[in-house]
Amino acid sequence: MLPVIALVGRPNVGKSTLFNRLTRSRDALVADYPGLTRDRQYGDAMIGERRCIVIDTGGLGGVSDNLEGLMAQHAWQAVEEADLVYFLVDLHDGLTAIDEAIATALRRTGKPVLLIANKIDGVNSEVARAEFHALGLGEPLPLSASQGRGFTLLAERSLEHLPADEQPVTSAVAEPDRIRVAVVGRPNVGKSTLINRMLGEDRVLAFDLPGTTRDSIFIPFERDGTDFTLIDTAGVRRRSRVSEAIEKFSVIKTLQAIDAANVVILVLDAQLEISEQDANLAGYIADKGRALVVAVNKWDGLDEHDRSQIKEQLDRRLPFLDFATTTYISALHGSGVGDLFPLVIAAYTAATQELPTPRLSDLLEQAVQKHQPPLVHGRRIKLRYAHQGGRNPPVIVIHGNQTERVPAAYKRYLSRFFRDALSLSGTPVRIEFRTGSNPYKDKKNRLTPRQVKRKVRLKRFVKKNKK
Repeated sequence: MLPVIALVGRPNVGKSTLFNRLTRSRDALVADYPGLTRDRQYGDAMIGERRCIVIDTGGLGGVSDNLEGLMAQHAWQAVEEADLVYFLVDLHDGLTAIDEAIATALRRTGKPVLLIANKIDGVNSEVARAEFHALGLGEPLPLSASQGRGFTLLAERSLEHLPADEQPVTSAVAEPDRIRVAVVGRPNVGKSTLINRMLGEDRVLAFDLPGTTRDSIFIPFERDGTDFTLIDTAGVRRRSRVSEAIEKFSVIKTLQAIDAANVVILVLDAQLEISEQDANLAGYIADKGRALVVAVNKWDGLDEHDRSQIKEQLDRRLPFLDFATTTYISALHGSGVGDLFPLVIAAYTAATQELPTPRLSDLLEQAVQKHQPPLVHGRRIKLRYAHQGGRNPPVIVIHGNQTERVPAAYKRYLSRFFRDALSLSGTPVRIEFRTGSNPYKDKKNRLTPRQVKRKVRLKRFVKKNKK
């Protein structure tokens, strides 16, 4: 799974600045879940050549005899979830009692910690950092999060502490033909009930596989001859161990499960309004390009008016999920749960199928005939041919002229056209453009062969007429 780095420290030491710079390096979506993780933000980042999840936390303040009271609950949870902790201190303020208390608490966690001396601009870094050796966390790393200085050394030291780079699922856990399915959603929407229903008593194989991740559980099982690996984000063990504790929401487990999955089942509660948290989570899934099945749970017992209301909310709050397949279930009573499996298989098949180049080029021609690209500076954008550039999600690469000027609206049109024409149910389709190189670009004095001939003929004509 992706390693996790938590940023902790007093208020105004530069944690959010560092977080923004790390995540901007990948233009990553920041998964912010208001209300649930009010003072934490999660984002994707690149540390050297490693992808990571970075957690920004609120400032730790106040001195207390109880160290647990010193650290706000959200920051402590971030440290518990992390593989590595960035402890930021402010060189302009110098060493404070709060820094010392935080350092003591961090040492007791046993987590690897990098002490980051931020705001090196305008101070003698060597002298200012000297007093921070007293924290007992090793050499303070000089950094300017606002100016981007010191990041190379930070990446080198971070890679020494991060766990080995591994595939999300090892060959012992999931073979290439096994469909990895993540079940995600906010607390109390019925994820655990749905998982237990999917692993019903008629299952061929269902067991816990310890050691695959620190938090999530990978559960291989078989149904109707198809091999699945269910990625549980709520800590489900064997049915005898299921308790209320499984409803504890973990953003980290959810993000890691989405990253590891082929198909995501997003569980929504039909008896509650679609929240900002639901929309953020759905947006993260779409941004990752995962095949998606939306399961609206607790559908039984609703009257026609309530059912109409939830469908209207889906269209209004989640319009960017137009590629997803939506189904309505009751995990508690089992109605509709059996329909999830063919939907998951269809979404996986669509996301991973091979798309022949001739077929894509023919469809591109049909799309252009149906709706021409716009004019740019009086010239028509020309789209010539298409081929597949990737799978899961399907990536269609289109070659032509002036493709860098294709508007976003036309790009969305092409994505929907290909998805409908190819019957790609449950998966987004990403469009990439390539512009052919022009050998005469930036060569103002160079003429084409035809222009040379015309110029010669013109000279001869002028010379003849002068005589």
